[in-house]
Amino acid sequence: MLNRRGFLGASAGAASLVAAPALAAPTLITDTTMLMPRGSKPRVVIAGGGWGGLSAARHLAAQNAGAEVIVLERNPIFWSLPMSNKWLIDVLNTDFLLHDMIAPARKYGYEFVQTQVTAIERDKKVVRTAHGRIDYDYLIISGGIRNGYDVWFGNDHKAIEFTRRAYPSGYTADAEHVAIKSKVRNFKGGTIVMTLPPPPHRCPPSPYERACVMAWHFKTNKIPAKIVILDPKPRIMPIGGGFKAAFEELYPDIIQHVPNAKVKEVDPFNKSIKTTAGDFKFDDAILMPPHQAADMVWTADLIGKTADGQPTTWADIHPTMLHAKSDLNVYLVGDVMGPVSKQFGYYPKSAHVANYIGKIVATYIAQRIKGQEVKTLLPDNLCYMMVSGEPREAISVQFDYELLPDGTIKQTQLDVDIRSADLVEEDFRWAKRMFDDFLTV
Repeated sequence: MLNRRGFLGASAGAASLVAAPALAAPTLITDTTMLMPRGSKPRVVIAGGGWGGLSAARHLAAQNAGAEVIVLERNPIFWSLPMSNKWLIDVLNTDFLLHDMIAPARKYGYEFVQTQVTAIERDKKVVRTAHGRIDYDYLIISGGIRNGYDVWFGNDHKAIEFTRRAYPSGYTADAEHVAIKSKVRNFKGGTIVMTLPPPPHRCPPSPYERACVMAWHFKTNKIPAKIVILDPKPRIMPIGGGFKAAFEELYPDIIQHVPNAKVKEVDPFNKSIKTTAGDFKFDDAILMPPHQAADMVWTADLIGKTADGQPTTWADIHPTMLHAKSDLNVYLVGDVMGPVSKQFGYYPKSAHVANYIGKIVATYIAQRIKGQEVKTLLPDNLCYMMVSGEPREAISVQFDYELLPDGTIKQTQLDVDIRSADLVEEDFRWAKRMFDDFLTV
């Protein structure tokens, strides 16, 4: 039998059970979920926060165009592909490559949202993401590349995933670089095959530079290794003289360059490759498949077509205004870009070009918002490649561009084939200048 004190205690306990708050139901993302409420300013959405996307965001914010700028990027942190080959042999540490993306957004006055772009509906001016939909007035697509494993394997997903895991290409900002560094460090000897993507392909990281730093590591540590470079091009390019000299003078017993080696068949399970220059077996490999524009360009239906109606695999863009030919309000920046000139085809798919194009597109959009005339601007390009870890030596290439009276863009290329320590120092100054432009706070 309960006494009064016991009854009151029991009642209090029962009351506390009843009063306990229930767990909130998880928020569900639906077709109507808005990622961000719309303000009164013109909105520029940037899909992709790499060298081009972040450069566009930073310089749009500086244009005083009164625009709301929002960057959508799936990665939580910025990983620099330029300089990453040097990280493989510890010429620099990880802190040099990793950068915060939230602090620059606060400093320069744009919004940064970590999310995955899942669809682009240009007819509605809507970008769909894993966290909801967002509308835009102007859209910048700067998604970089995707690895075209389907060119080799079709729909054989088992072969694709095995190749990705066992022989990573290390061409995107992900864990593949860590896997390649581990691969190099733990290699005990034998043949490593490197397949080079056919042009146009992303650079950096330069595959020739990667071969050189790997060869330097093997030579320095007396590891009996051979690196076979299967190059689809007829010769080494760019900086052909500089790389040829490095291969022959520094690593004659390690690096074998095979030109005209277009991949015909890859068997990752049996470690063999058939090419137009012969068949090759390997003990290990870095298999770099053809490159294509990022998935979001395909999703937006902005891939160009060849004369016979086949996809070019790159964005169909206006060569000087840099918007999609089929959509004046969508700009394509960086590696996704299609050909721009009859003379040379594509701009180099480099971080330097992406950064510069980001600035140009920011200027174009700001001019349009302000009702000003949009005047043609052209980028330039500058790349350094390390060929020796000690002594530290590099070579370089520079591209300049000129708009001819007939509207054609002319490219002038300057190769610096003589390797030197000065070029290594220039490379580090270049990287600091680039990071200071859009990342450093």
